[in-house]
Amino acid sequence: MVIGLLVIFFLVLLLPLTIRGVEKNLEVFLFGMGVIAATVSGVLNSSLFLKSALDPINITVAVFVAGLLFKWLHVPLEKTITGISDKMPFRVFIALCVILLGVISSMITAIIAALVLVVIVTSLRLERTATIRFVVLVCYSIGLGAALTPIGEPLSTIAISKLNEDFFFLVRLIGPEIFIALITFGLLAAILISPPTNGIGSVGKKQSSESYEEILTRALKIYFFVMGLTFLGAGFEPLINLYFLELDPALLYWLNTISAILDNATLTAAEISPVMDHSTIRSVLLGLLISGGMLIPGNIPNIIAAGKLEITSKEWAGFGVPLGIFTMLVYYFAIVL
Repeated sequence: MVIGLLVIFFLVLLLPLTIRGVEKNLEVFLFGMGVIAATVSGVLNSSLFLKSALDPINITVAVFVAGLLFKWLHVPLEKTITGISDKMPFRVFIALCVILLGVISSMITAIIAALVLVVIVTSLRLERTATIRFVVLVCYSIGLGAALTPIGEPLSTIAISKLNEDFFFLVRLIGPEIFIALITFGLLAAILISPPTNGIGSVGKKQSSESYEEILTRALKIYFFVMGLTFLGAGFEPLINLYFLELDPALLYWLNTISAILDNATLTAAEISPVMDHSTIRSVLLGLLISGGMLIPGNIPNIIAAGKLEITSKEWAGFGVPLGIFTMLVYYFAIVL
C-alpha cells in the first residue's frame, strides 16, 4: 500500500508539470488519481463516494452564482473602479484593493476575486513592472483570504471536510495571521507600486465578458476538482497517519514550499488529518498558503490572473519568490517556531 501511494503522490506531483495534456485536464487527472489512491488504501466505499459527491456542492454553487453576477455586473463594476480610482489617492486605492480583495475572496470565491483583479488592472493601465508587483501582491492576498471559509477556494473546502469542522473553523485557527498578512501586503503595494505615467500602461487588454458556457464549465471543473481531491485525501490518510503525524510542525511548514509548484489544495488533501493537533494543522496550512503565491501554478488566482494579463512565469517568480521567502521567514520566527 505504501509504495503504491508514494507512486501516486509523485505522479500527482510531476505529471502536471511535465505533460501539457495533464495540466490542461487537471480536474479529470486528479479525479482518476483520487479514485486509484482510495482503492489502493482500501477506503473506497459508498459512504466515501457520497461524501466526495456532496463536499464540492457549496463551492461549486458559489463559483457559478458569483460568475453570473460578475458577468451581469461587469460593465458597471469597471465604471465604478475607474470612478473610485480617479477620486482617491493612488497609493491608498492600491492598498485598499490588495486588502479588500483578500477579505471578500472568502465570500465571492478566489476565482471571481481574480477576475475582478484583472478588471482593476486593465482599468488602471499601470506600467509593466508595477502591474506584475500589484498582481502578485493581490494574488497572495486572495490566496490567503479565500482560505478563511470553505466556499472561498478548494484548499479550505478540503480542509474543513477532512477535519469535520464548522464553517468558521479556519477563521478561528489562522484568521489573525491572515488578516495581518493582508494589511502588510496592502502597505507593501502602497510603497512599491508607482502610479501610471501619461495614462499609458503595458499590460493587459480590455477583458470581454465571459460566456454562460465558460461560467458553467468553470463551475463543473471546480466540482470534479474538489471531488477528486476528496478521494485523494481519503486515500492518503493512512500514509499520513503512519509518517506525518510525528513530524515537527516546523519541518512540515518548510516542506510545504513545494506548494509553489503544485496547487496547494492537492497537498492539503494529501497531508491534513483530523488526528493532527491544531498547531500542526496551522503550520501545514500557513506553509501551503504562503508558498502557493510564489509561482503561477501554486494557486488558482495566480493561474487566472497571469493567463489573462499575459504575465510569464519568469516575471512572476522575479517578484513572487523573494516576497514568498521573506513572508515564510517572518511567519516561521513569529508563529511556527
